[in-house]
Amino acid sequence: KSKGKPNGKKPAPEEKKLYLEPEYTKSRITDFEFKELVMLPREIDLNEWLASNTTTFFHHINLQYSTISEFCTGESCQTMAVCNTQYYWYDERGKKIKCTAPQYVDFVMSSVQKLVTDEDVFPTKYGKEFPNSFESLVKKICKYLFHVLAHIYSSHFKETLALELHGHLNTLYTHFILFIREFNLVDPKETTIMDDLTEVLCSSSSGSSSNGSGNGSSNSAGAQNHVKER
Repeated sequence: KSKGKPNGKKPAPEEKKLYLEPEYTKSRITDFEFKELVMLPREIDLNEWLASNTTTFFHHINLQYSTISEFCTGESCQTMAVCNTQYYWYDERGKKIKCTAPQYVDFVMSSVQKLVTDEDVFPTKYGKEFPNSFESLVKKICKYLFHVLAHIYSSHFKETLALELHGHLNTLYTHFILFIREFNLVDPKETTIMDDLTEVLCSSSSGSSSNGSGNGSSNSAGAQNHVKER
């Protein structure tokens, strides 16, 4: 399944993924059953639930990124890369913009901040309706937030370890992935790039979350070994 590289450069292949090491995947800040936590409570409106959780994830992922932002620079991260996939930002007119990782994350956080504080999109006043486009906007936000989380794992896990924040990162990632799966908010093709990690973290969350054995992670570890653009 190893394919050639379209840009002629050999992408840091088969590089060991530190975040898949069992000693690190076991780390969580809580053993809570996240599958129960993400389910829609009977008395809550779906859009209210999506709004509340999306806003919370935005703040937590922004905070998690801020812990390593000084290491994510235009020099160290010249492209917004996750493993061997490179992401581009698309502006409001749909123009494709190649940017550094910190620029991309800034675009993400600025645009999401603008949306979640817009009363016409994320209404907070009683009786105000959610727009018809609300679900598609939530899906867009979640896709971009996933890119940020994946970049932290792919490019800044060593710094996260040094700061002893990997337990927080694992907990946030598990909660987020189970949430977007519960409501089909992100196309599975979009998250394939981190399937090895998802399998380890999310399968262990369905049982005892402390036994994050890396079973099966090697199957997909080499699946993303040619440079792609999105």
